[in-house]
Amino acid sequence: MASGPDSVTIRRPDDWHLHLRDGEMMRAVLPYSARQFARAIVMPNLVPPVATVAAAAAYRERIVAAVPPGTDFTPLMTCYLGDATRPDEVELGWREGVFAAGKLYPAHATTNSAEGASDVRNIYPVLERMQRLGMPLLIHGEVTDPEVDIFDREAVFIERVLTPLLDDFPELKVVLEHVTTKDAVDFIRSGRQPLGATITAHHLVINRNAIFAGGIRPHMYCLPIAKREHHRLALREAATSGDQRFFLGTDSAPHARSAKEMDCGCAGIFTAPCAMEIYAQVFDEESRLDRLEAFASLNGPRFYGLPPNEGEIVLERRAWSPPSEVAAGDDSVLAFAAGETLPWALRSDPS
Repeated sequence: MASGPDSVTIRRPDDWHLHLRDGEMMRAVLPYSARQFARAIVMPNLVPPVATVAAAAAYRERIVAAVPPGTDFTPLMTCYLGDATRPDEVELGWREGVFAAGKLYPAHATTNSAEGASDVRNIYPVLERMQRLGMPLLIHGEVTDPEVDIFDREAVFIERVLTPLLDDFPELKVVLEHVTTKDAVDFIRSGRQPLGATITAHHLVINRNAIFAGGIRPHMYCLPIAKREHHRLALREAATSGDQRFFLGTDSAPHARSAKEMDCGCAGIFTAPCAMEIYAQVFDEESRLDRLEAFASLNGPRFYGLPPNEGEIVLERRAWSPPSEVAAGDDSVLAFAAGETLPWALRSDPS
C-alpha cells in the first residue's frame, strides 16, 4: 500500500481523448468530465461522423449548451478522416479554429468507424496539408486484418502502417492514442518526429484477465483491448516516468448498458466518473505523485501548443465509491469501478 501526502494540488487537467456521444447520452455523461477537466479533445465518431466544419461547429454548440452552469469546460473538436475527406475542408476548419486535430480511424477498427480510411494512402493529400499547417493527426492504431490476432493489432499497426506513414510525413505531428502495449511505448520513445501518446486510466489498472474474471465481463471490453500484464506495467512506467511525450487521454467511452450486455456488445469503458481518481491512485502506487501534474496538466498542452490551465484541482486521500450507474434516457451506463472503493477522491471545492 502506497504512503505519501494526504492531498495533491495540480493545475486543472485536460482530457486529450474523450467520447461524449450526442443527445441524451451526451447530456448524461458530460458533467462527469467537466467536473475535473478544463478542455477535452472530443472524438468525431458519431453517426453520421463529424467530417465537416459545419458538423463540428454544430456539435460543439450542442456540447457547450449541455455544460453545467458555472462549469468551465471547452470542447476541442476533431475532424473524422475518411476516403472522401477534402484537404480544403480540413484546412478551413483548422484556420477558423473549429478543428483542433484530424482523427484517423482505420475502417471498422472500433465503434462507428465504418467510414474511416480504408487505406491510409487514400488520405495522403489530407496528411500533406495537415503537415504543412502543423495540424495534429490523432490515430487509432490498430490494423483490421482478420488474420491478425486481436492482441497483436497495435504492434502490427506500428510496423505496417505507422512506421511508413512517419517516413512519408517526417514533420507531421502525430498522437498514437490510447496505447496499450510495450511495443507502442518503445516506439514513442524511439526519438522520431513530433510524436506523442495518450494513456487511459483503465489500461493502467486492468489487463486482459479482467475481461474473463469469473465469466465474460462486457464492461471491461474496449478497443484497443487490454493486453497482458507486462504491457500494463510498461504503460504505468511510461505514464509516471515524467516523459513529456506521454499525456492523459481517458478514452472514456459510454455505451448504454443494453448495448454492452448483448450478443455482440459494444467496445468501450466509461471512466469519466472516476478518471482522475484512478490516475492519482496509480501515481501514488508508483510513488510518483509529484509527476501527476506533468502527465495530466502540462504535457498535453505542450504538445498541442496551448497554455496550461490557470485553475487547480485538489485530490485527497479519502475512500469513496463512484456511481454504479448513470441514467441516460430510458437506459443507463455502468461506470468503471462501479461498486469499488477507491483511495483517492476529487475535492469538489478546491478552495
